[in-house]
Amino acid sequence: MQKLYFSLLTITLVPYLAGCASKANAQSQKIEVVEENSAADDPNIPANCTLTPNENLSFEPPAPYPANAPFPGEFWFGSEHLWTALPDNGVWSDLPHNPDGYTQKIFWWSSLFSLKDEPEPELVVFGERLDAKAPPLKVSKATNAFAEDIGTAMLVGIDFPTTGCWEITGQYKKSGLSFVIWVAP
Repeated sequence: MQKLYFSLLTITLVPYLAGCASKANAQSQKIEVVEENSAADDPNIPANCTLTPNENLSFEPPAPYPANAPFPGEFWFGSEHLWTALPDNGVWSDLPHNPDGYTQKIFWWSSLFSLKDEPEPELVVFGERLDAKAPPLKVSKATNAFAEDIGTAMLVGIDFPTTGCWEITGQYKKSGLSFVIWVAP
């Protein structure tokens, strides 16, 4: 699935530490998830890692975006002001590995985003490992993306320094979105 992301666009991403982003200045609307771990039968995922589940969530993006996430095995998660596509099982695996960690590209959508007016979106993404101490994520500056199957989107690249249970938060135009994902080797 991640290979589809790489084939959609060829983008040079400039990493920077997400810790430099100011969490306090944005007014986040955090979607809280209290469901049990959707990958609870996976012995590698600890019980205290409550992944963001796809069941009982009925977010549908506004037009012109499709009702279903464009990639097989994924679901939409968020609100009309900020959403993303997450894997049904809550796990990102087989990610490319480099000296900075495991790399993933994350597409973000917003009804407030205009590619024409904002070629370099002011999306800020940061995260923390929940199940153990870890160095900070390296997150690229946001860029834009467009393809027929995804429409216009914002895009960041993340280097996870370790595998494990990670909470990722995106903030864009006073809207925020957090989710929990398991990063596997």
